[in-house]
Formats: sequence, C-alpha cells, structure tokens
Amino acid sequence: MNPFLSEYNTPFDVPPFGEIENSHFLPAIKFGINAQKSEIEAIVSNNAPATFNNTIEALDASGKVLRQVTNVFSNLQSAHTNDELQKIAKDAAPLISKHQDDIMLNEALFDRIAGVYKKKDDLQLSIEQQTLLDKTYKRFARNGAALNHADKVKLRKVNEELSLLWLEFDENILAETNSYQLIIENESDLAGLPVSVINGASDAATEAGYQNKWMFTLNKPSLIPFLQYAENRELRKAIFEAYTNRGNNDNARDNKKIVARMASLRVERAMLLGYPTHADYVLEVNMAKQPENVYSFLDEILEPARVMAKKEAVELQKMIDDEGGSFNLQPWDWWYYAEKLKIQKYDLDEEQLRPYFELENVLNGMLEVANNLYGLGFKELNDVPEYHEEVRTFEVLESDGTHIGILYMDFYPRASKGGGAWMTSYRKQYKEDGKNVAPVISMVMNFSKPTGGKPALLSFDEVSTMFHEFGHALHGLLSDCNYISLSGTSVPRDFVELPSQIMENWAGEPEVMKNYAKHYETGAPIPDELIEKIKNASKFNQGFVTLEYLSACYLDMDWHTLNTTTEQNTLDFENASMANIQMIPEIVVRYRSPYFSHIFAGGYSSGYYSYLWAEILDADAFEAFKENGIFNRETAKAFREQILEKGGTEDPMVLYKNFRGREPQKDAMLKRKGLM
Repeated sequence: MNPFLSEYNTPFDVPPFGEIENSHFLPAIKFGINAQKSEIEAIVSNNAPATFNNTIEALDASGKVLRQVTNVFSNLQSAHTNDELQKIAKDAAPLISKHQDDIMLNEALFDRIAGVYKKKDDLQLSIEQQTLLDKTYKRFARNGAALNHADKVKLRKVNEELSLLWLEFDENILAETNSYQLIIENESDLAGLPVSVINGASDAATEAGYQNKWMFTLNKPSLIPFLQYAENRELRKAIFEAYTNRGNNDNARDNKKIVARMASLRVERAMLLGYPTHADYVLEVNMAKQPENVYSFLDEILEPARVMAKKEAVELQKMIDDEGGSFNLQPWDWWYYAEKLKIQKYDLDEEQLRPYFELENVLNGMLEVANNLYGLGFKELNDVPEYHEEVRTFEVLESDGTHIGILYMDFYPRASKGGGAWMTSYRKQYKEDGKNVAPVISMVMNFSKPTGGKPALLSFDEVSTMFHEFGHALHGLLSDCNYISLSGTSVPRDFVELPSQIMENWAGEPEVMKNYAKHYETGAPIPDELIEKIKNASKFNQGFVTLEYLSACYLDMDWHTLNTTTEQNTLDFENASMANIQMIPEIVVRYRSPYFSHIFAGGYSSGYYSYLWAEILDADAFEAFKENGIFNRETAKAFREQILEKGGTEDPMVLYKNFRGREPQKDAMLKRKGLM
C-alpha cells in the first residue's frame, strides 16, 4: 500500500514516515502527475466561460497528491538522503520538469487564465484574489505560455537540463563535504583548541572508527572552531583550502563545468522569454525590480565595508608581527587572529559563552519569546512519526489552545544531511472548502552536538541561527491565507528574510538572554558583564563579515547578468568578478562558485543580496518594537497581522508600510553594523 495514495492516518495528518519506503516515491510522483493532468484537463475542457472560481481557484487547488509526495521527497533529499533517493531524484526530475512545462505551456489553459485576467477590473475580487489572479497570469506569461511552438520545445529542453544539473551540483557538494576528514594523531597539533572542541573531535573520530585520534570535518561546528583556535597554521590552511575548494578538485565531483553550463542555460531561457538576462527575469517580481537597483544598493555599502575590512586586516597583521610572525595575513589566518584580537580588545572568548547556551535552554527561551509576542504555546509530542530519530516535534497552539500547526526541529549534522540551516514545509497552510488546513513546518540546522558527557552547547552564532530559522517557521505557521500558492513564505525573495532576521534581534536582547542563557551546570544566568561584552563586540570584525557577504552578492549578480550563452571559464569568471570589486586578498568570497549552493542548487539565483536587503527591513522594523517595548503586544499584533499572516497576498512594500507606517530606512542597519 503506497501511503501517498490515500489519506494519512497519522496525528495531525503529518507524513507517515515509518510507512514510507524509497520504492513508494516514483510511483506516487507518476500518480500525482497523472492526477494533476486530469485536473488541468477538467479546467480546460469546461464548457462554461472561464471564471475566477472555475479556472484560477481550480488551478491553485490542483496537484494535491503530487505536492504531498514531492514535499516529503525533496525535504528528505535535503535533510536525510541516501544513494537510492539520489538515484530516484535523477529519474523524477525530468518527469516533474516536463509536467510543469506541460502546465505552463498549455495554450488552452493560458487562454482561460488570460480571459479572466482581461476582465479583472469587473470581477469585484478581494485583494487576495486580485493578487492570485495577477500572479497566476504573470507566472504563465513569464514561463513561456505565449511562446511559439519551436521556442516552447527549446524551453522544455533547457528546463529539463537545468533540473538535472541542479541535482548533480547539490549531490557533488554533499559528497565533497562528507569525503574530507582531517585526522590528527599527535596531541600537540591540538594546541589552542578548547577542551569542548577536542572532545567533539575525539568523539567524531571514534564514531568514524579511528581510535585514540581526533577528526575534524567541513561541517561548520567542526570547521569554524578549528579555524578560530588551532595554533597549527598548516593544518588551518589545509582544512580551509579543503572547504573553499569543494567542487573544484578536477575529479568526478567537480562543479566548474556545471556552473558554466547552468549560467549559459539560464541566459538562453531568459532570452527565450524576452529578458536580456536571468537577473532581469528573476528581479522583475522582487522588491528590487531591476539588476541596476541591486548593484546600486550593493555599491552603497561596498566602499565603507572594504575600508573597514582593510583596517581590520592591518590590525590583524600587526598582531602577527608583534608575535614575531614572519608571514603576511592569509584567509586561513583571519578567523584565528580575529578571535585573538576580540579576546584582547573585549576580553570576550566565544568559549566563555558556550556554557550559557545549552541548546535546551536556548530552545525554551526562544519559544517563550514567541509566547510573549504572540501568545503561542508549544507542546512537545512523542507519538508523531518523524523522519529521523534526532528530530523533535512540537504542536503549536494559540493562547486559547487552538491548533495552529506542527513544527519539526532537526538540530545536528550527519552525513545524510546538507550543510547550513533552513526552514521548509511538509504542508503549507491554506483553506480548502472553507476549512483551514494547518501547516507542517520543519527547521533543519547543523549545530554543535553533545560531547564529552556535556549537553549541546552552542556558539552565539548558532543561537542567532536558531532564532533566524524560527522566524521563517513562524512565517509558515502563522500564515492565514486562502490560497496555497500565496501562503506562508511564498513572498518575493528579498522580503522572505524579514521575518527570520527580525527574530535574531531578540536573541541578543539582555532581558531575553537573562531568561535563556543559563549556565548548564549551575543554572546561574549569564552575568551582566558578559552581556555587555557581547554588545561591545557586536561591531567587531564587521568589515570582514560584510565584505565577505557582499562579494558573494556581486558574484551571484555577475553570473546572472551575463547576456551571452557562451560558457565561461568558471574560475576566470570568478576571479574577474572579485577583481572588479577590488576584493582584498586576505578575504575569500563567502561562497565560491563551485559550492555556491544558494544560487546553483537553491532558489537564490540573482537573490543572494536579499539577506542584506532584508537587514534594512529587519533593523528598521525592530526599531518599532524598541520604541514601544520589545514585547509590546500591539506592535507584535501588527507585525503578525500585516507581515506573518499575509504571506504573499499583497505587495510587500504595502505590507511593510501597513506595519511601520512608512517605507523602511537604512539608518538602523548601518548603525548596527558600525558602517555609519
């Protein structure tokens, strides 16, 4: 019995993970494709004139089975994959690509959509209905519905090839990340590393079958502390270069040709659709609208960031010289000497903080923030199917006990999981036959694991990441939309980071820290002096952080403002991009092209700038909370109703102004970064 082909018989209708086998996916995908084909055919063959209800709403509601199975499949691909799933993905990708093209390029369907669109001013639609109609029409027009037959054939080929390249790129990065192991046999090579990091490396080595050794990997909880604390410069260089050369080793997992081919195909697709570049195509529906606006935005911040980064490099070089070093600062030195300088300047060592950031305490404090803001309750469940034994599940409730949705949390790295952190949906919120369909949301992270008999102790960066992904989760959970294609995080890419990034602000607020930052052994709250040190150090190293990030934004935009289908030499192109912004040699671009998953295996092509764009929004929006009190219920109610509940039902600038009373201003962000 294929569990995807019947109603789930599970608590809250979550996926029945214990019943799902790999062999179920491909048949269910094929069944779902055929089911949606029948639904589309019913829309097209309807003899009644096209209306909003029988065409636009019917289209939005179609594909339920396919959506159900692909949501589970794609999420397992990211969070708990295996060789068989990866093979199935390669078989499924062309089928799904063809099916999506069959819908988007269906002339009869587009004629009905266009017929409704032409009458839109006479239909007396609600704002949400107007938005659905407008986005549906533009989605079809932007995806080739008006092309001639020959160009539609070309477009199908491009889309199919891109879907396969996307998968291959992602698989290569996961394999490259998992294949690297830095095995240390001499204890002297651990000099400088904190005990907690050494214990973690010992546990990792033992787990991998190495006795009396220490193992470091390219997962961030292992990599970053090694770069920050290891005194052995050659080993720092080795692990840094292994990380920055993922996908660039001229082996079977090399991504350079994939990058060049994807960039070329994206140009070809953009031109087929009537756009000069891929960036023009993508940005048309974002807040930024045009590539020129993104470049102007980045240019405003580039110079002050570069000036600050150069000053920071001089300080770090002075520290090297003062210690008697006879070498110039290199990228694998930056984390190490920056950490030493921070301790010297602010008497703040990240390892001083970890004992106060036990994962369980941080989690409880974060959930209490949501309770204080929105009255939400979180009940941990132990009888709900989960896709991995480490996953934890919560029922999210209104203050009156009304069910809102289900939230999975998946905290630790493993070989079957991609790197980084993200929020995703197993089921988005929408309304069906007047009844609310509750969302099933997941937060996936890669945090420091429990080690050496101690619980999971996080860095402050990991704490911020948890709050960040929780902000995305709230966007999905608190959605109150009628249509699935508009609900939750279905918003422009440069708006979607507002709900996530604003949550990071509460992580660092003293009154919030006092609540969740408690010593894991004594239970004592974090001392005021440590909170003050965190605040004082908040602008430290911001030249590095901002320039490293900006360089990736420029690289993304440069790849996607290409106006030729000629395939580029990936490394030459990247070097030229960095030279163009006068990137300083002591810093490497945050994501080099061969492992820039955000833009080559994710949805951020021509959109990586969005994180910084959203920083303007989140810093400005948080000012409203600070003006009225960070737990002011009226301000929180306005943010929930105007931002979190609305999804993509209105223009994002309209939503923002409805909340803030005006357009966002840059001042708060620039001050926060020390760039003003």
